[in-house]
Amino acid sequence: MTGMRGLSVFISDIRNCQNKEAERLRVDKELGNIRTCFKNEKVLTPYKKKKYVWKMLYIHMLGYDVDFGHMEAVSLISAPKYPEKLVGYIVTSCLLNENHDFLRLAINTVRNDIIGRNEAFQCLALTLVGNIGGRDFSESLAPDVQKLLISSSCRPLVRKKAALCLLRLFRKNPDAINADGWADRMAQLLDERDLGVLTSSTSLLVSLVSNNHEAYSSCLPKCVKILERLARNQDVPQEYTYYGIPSPWLQVKAMRALQYFPTIEDPSTRKSLFEVLQRILMGTDVVKNVNKNNASHAVLFEALSLVMHLDAEKEMLSQCVALLGKFISVREPNIRYLGLENMTRMLMVTDVQDSIKKHQSQIITSLKDPDISIRRRALDLLYGMCDVSNAKDIVEELLQYLSTAEFSMREELSLKAAILAEKFAPDLSWYVDVILQLIDKAGDFVSDDIWFRVVQFVTNNEDLQPYAASKAREYLDKTVIHETMVKVSAYILGEYGHLLARQPGCSASELFNILHEKLPRVSTPTIPILLSTYAKLLMHTQPPDPELQKKIWAVFKKYESCIDVEIQQRAVEYFELSKKGADFMDVLAEMPKFPERQSSLIKKAEEVEDTTDQSAIKVRAQQQPSNALVLADPQPVSGAPPPLKVPSVSGSTDPESMARSLPQPNGTPSPDVLSDLLGPLAIEASPGDVSTEQHGPIGAEGVPEEVGGSAIVPVEEQTNTVEVIGNIAERFHALCLKDSGVLYEDPYIQIGIKAEWRGHQGRLVLFLGNKNTSPLTSVQTLILPPAHLRLELSPVPDTIPPRAQVQSPLEVMNIRPSRDVAVLDFSYMFGTKLVSAKLRIPATLNKFLQPIQLTSEEFFPQWRSLSGPPLKLQEVVRGVRPLALPKMATLFNSFRVTICPGLDPNPNNLVASTTFYSESTGAIICLARIETDPADRTQLRLTVGSGDSTLTFELKEFIKEQLITIPMGSRALVPVPAPVPPVAQPPSPAALADDPGALLAGLL
Repeated sequence: MTGMRGLSVFISDIRNCQNKEAERLRVDKELGNIRTCFKNEKVLTPYKKKKYVWKMLYIHMLGYDVDFGHMEAVSLISAPKYPEKLVGYIVTSCLLNENHDFLRLAINTVRNDIIGRNEAFQCLALTLVGNIGGRDFSESLAPDVQKLLISSSCRPLVRKKAALCLLRLFRKNPDAINADGWADRMAQLLDERDLGVLTSSTSLLVSLVSNNHEAYSSCLPKCVKILERLARNQDVPQEYTYYGIPSPWLQVKAMRALQYFPTIEDPSTRKSLFEVLQRILMGTDVVKNVNKNNASHAVLFEALSLVMHLDAEKEMLSQCVALLGKFISVREPNIRYLGLENMTRMLMVTDVQDSIKKHQSQIITSLKDPDISIRRRALDLLYGMCDVSNAKDIVEELLQYLSTAEFSMREELSLKAAILAEKFAPDLSWYVDVILQLIDKAGDFVSDDIWFRVVQFVTNNEDLQPYAASKAREYLDKTVIHETMVKVSAYILGEYGHLLARQPGCSASELFNILHEKLPRVSTPTIPILLSTYAKLLMHTQPPDPELQKKIWAVFKKYESCIDVEIQQRAVEYFELSKKGADFMDVLAEMPKFPERQSSLIKKAEEVEDTTDQSAIKVRAQQQPSNALVLADPQPVSGAPPPLKVPSVSGSTDPESMARSLPQPNGTPSPDVLSDLLGPLAIEASPGDVSTEQHGPIGAEGVPEEVGGSAIVPVEEQTNTVEVIGNIAERFHALCLKDSGVLYEDPYIQIGIKAEWRGHQGRLVLFLGNKNTSPLTSVQTLILPPAHLRLELSPVPDTIPPRAQVQSPLEVMNIRPSRDVAVLDFSYMFGTKLVSAKLRIPATLNKFLQPIQLTSEEFFPQWRSLSGPPLKLQEVVRGVRPLALPKMATLFNSFRVTICPGLDPNPNNLVASTTFYSESTGAIICLARIETDPADRTQLRLTVGSGDSTLTFELKEFIKEQLITIPMGSRALVPVPAPVPPVAQPPSPAALADDPGALLAGLL
């Protein structure tokens, strides 16, 4: 391209274009000029053709379609001079694919270049074939490429390209190489002294033996000799030594080729290979140089794979496990990951499980690694190495980890814990304990198969029934339990609750009362189970209890007119049957035992397992069978599906499902201070050196211990002893629209938040980072919840060590719609200085919204069904921030309300939809219409509708706030000597008047 002024000018013009349109115009102009010149062949000199073809390639690289000039590019391949031939080969490789018709015209020219004596032309032709050679090239050129590869007169540079070219042709057409005639030639190529040719030939061998290893058995001892040569560093040029490692690429390829052969029969060859592998295992260690680590560990892990393939002696396998155990304890995450992955693969080999068990504590430590990939591999390894001897320890660790695991891992974690508990349970009572703990800690991620399974075990084991009933009764005493726990407890107590009749608190009437307390908070599919339980309790009460009968009959009468067919049918039938006496007892007799069948949990585990080569699920399937019963899969209790289409917010079918984990006691600080979530803290600066963007009072000495209606102090009016960094209000508003960021920062501490939301539940983690070299003492946190939220904050340690971070999970459950927010009352001591702050928690209304895209067929019937107030409210909103429609649509999407394009015929209007989740309302579709005035963007008409009047009002007010709120600028807040009691703000319809959290949130 040197000296092509026209090409240089064109590239310069393209780079100087100010926008995409100008670039397109310049490209179109140039393509027109090229097309005109190609038509006039009389003035088309070789130089001009070469220049225009280069321009075509550049335009193609810019992403534009070049649909002409292909013939001119192909014709350059047959040019006698190297510059024109180079252009032809390069442009043809880039513009054409293997199925293009023009390539057939070039086959003869390419073949002439391959069989010619010009090495430069040979390299160009081999490169073209290696890049785009298809079946036509394979059938025509494979014999010539083979001759070139085995030719002793060609330079190594050409032979290397020939080997790789032949590899491409073989992959496109395996019949291109005849194994019978080529096997001996392939073995001769492995005697090559030039490592470049040898590496390329070994790549070809790997592909050949993967297709037919028996034909190339003569290559096996040659591969071992290659490894011996490299291991002893014999005759290895300096240019093939990478950080002191002789040609690591060739070592990896040779060992990979050996893994396609069966076990080595020749004793001398086997001995030589194991000596090489022993040297690799003994000579690999972790060093500081990353590049050397990568190369040496690539060789090492391939050697481990070969050791497992060859079924080596137990001593070598134990040595491999010990080496992997060393790797899983290093700081480098990539090495830890590879160590865990290869240790999982080692489970495929017999007689090594005891060696792997020695590293169980380190594997459990990896389960708490910051990297989720490492945690997944550790979970897979723990699952694979579990047996009767260590099942209790491993399952208990999995249950403990379940409280802090990510939502994305909890379903797999729950499934594997359930399978291990079933397969290796020392006794069935322990199995029941594990499953009930599993449901209690991660109910949303416990599939129906798991609780179906525990019911099957209880039904088939009479000795287990009283114990299971007593444990189910204990869990019902908890204030908040998951709906799955209600299901399993109701079923077990209905069937076997009468076995506890003599125990205190377990009479039929008491069991009914405690179960009936849960009824208002369960979803539709659970109500039929509770009705069946009530009928069972009534049947088992002998002699009949008139008071209990009256209560249960009242429940049946209530649901006789239920819109759900299943609930209505059960209520009517149970009510009529309860009057039949003996017939009632016959119909509701105890459930029979389930027939034997394979567990469905193993099948479900295989469905969700990663696509690794040898997963722990497959390993587990190859181990000894379980001593537990193999039972049938029962049909689930039928329930009518919800009539309204709602989006799925998790992998389960329940639209309200999400993680419900118990908060872990937070006792130990994490060593890294918010580094992954919020960026590095300014921990190097002293308090006096920290630059502040806003100065505002955040605390005072002697903050009252209790916050009541008269003791609430607005943030702006608290006396101050430190200066705030940043604007607290702006930070809060930003976190309302995103799930992670900094909530508060001063010279001593930084508080960050990371949140996950699903359905009506959420989990926030507060990150409290000490930025100084002195500890923060007397740390206290108190959550002031509004009435519509149920919050549970894990305790924070009293002291945060210097430059350390602690984490405090906060579980959130939305009870009903409201715009009120919770408040975090936070204080600490730095030296003798008391600092306190009251911070709003970004658990706002929009966090419980889930976007849903509706079509016109789905939107308009629901819109028309909302006739008017209070389910559909309309208001003219003035003082709106003037926004263009695309920006307004982006604003709505940011708080999880989806714009549905094309539904409103007026282009100045927007139609939106979302789904709101709460415990009381379930999933409710919310619809909105925004009518704007192009002449006056400061006003609009807002219409909001939903199936709940309170939700309609709250969502309308929330949207209105977002449209008219202007972000606060940075301003200094002047402290006052004493707090002034605030004027109470009017609460929303969903809030309680005596709710201190809601009142404080309104003041903030």
